[in-house]
Amino acid sequence: MDSQRQTEASGLGEAARQPGASDSTSSPGSKLPAGISVVVPVYKSAATLGELIRRIRGAMDATGRPFEAVLVNDGSGDDSWPVIEQLCRANAWVRGVDLMRNSGQENALLCGIRAARYELIATIDDDLQNPPEEIAALAAKLADGGYDVVYGTPQREQHGVWRDAASVMTKLAMRHLMGVRHARDVTAFKVFRTELRDAFAHYRNPYVSIDLLLTWGTDRFGALTVRHDARAVGGSTFTLRKLVRHAITLITGFSVVPLRLASLIGFAFSLLGLGVLVYVVAEVLLRGSPVPGFPFLAAIIAIFSGAQMLALGIIGEYLARVHMHSLGREPYAVRREAGMDESR
Repeated sequence: MDSQRQTEASGLGEAARQPGASDSTSSPGSKLPAGISVVVPVYKSAATLGELIRRIRGAMDATGRPFEAVLVNDGSGDDSWPVIEQLCRANAWVRGVDLMRNSGQENALLCGIRAARYELIATIDDDLQNPPEEIAALAAKLADGGYDVVYGTPQREQHGVWRDAASVMTKLAMRHLMGVRHARDVTAFKVFRTELRDAFAHYRNPYVSIDLLLTWGTDRFGALTVRHDARAVGGSTFTLRKLVRHAITLITGFSVVPLRLASLIGFAFSLLGLGVLVYVVAEVLLRGSPVPGFPFLAAIIAIFSGAQMLALGIIGEYLARVHMHSLGREPYAVRREAGMDESR
């Protein structure tokens, strides 16, 4: 695989290069050819892919840079993969990856990021809410501002209720639990330097958050306000179950704050227990009788049992993640590819 990636990085394969575009040398310090890889996680988007590719082509043609589109089919149950194969045959700069199962948007993004060939990566949703025409502006801000990552922050988000709730929860968790200062700017639409993927090249875990993985490689983040369009077809597939799962993954997969919270709860209830003991002893010494009443005893037991179960639940969540990691489960599995060089 290393030799294959080197072949891709050399930029010799014409399949990933814009037809008619002139060759470009990479920027100083970059080992990858100059250009932009547009990574798109695809899930049940057969109806929008054709229009998306047409708009990406128009937007990238205007930049004069070599480019490619990497479409990662995340176990879609519709005709997304046949449409991707057709687009790859019709456009030499389009590449497709079909995953074995639905692994999740972040996992599909990780797959596409690892397959990218050019020195810049743009990640964009498949629902046409992120305008491809804004990619050039994000790339320009990244170069002019000396950033490694630039987010396209929408003027006004037009997702569904659950997707908006997930966005708010994710940003709050990243900012207050993980100390990510730029959390309020985080979106799925962004441009970043491909070399950042080296910071998580050996990441092998089914729980993925691209935005947090990027913080492993840099702290130079920027943002640019961009347009955010209404969904062209269908509705959001983000459900309450996915929202809860994403929040738990984010908090317990990349932070030890819950464990510290469990320690603080244990310490607080130890002090409470000590206070109750002092109260009971004082009652015996001053009044000559123990504290009466079953309700008092039952309430104390219930409080302490609840605190113990909460702490055990938090610890159990971390142990489950350690167990899953020990199994060596990959974040995704590839079934087939389309539009790749013969060397792949």
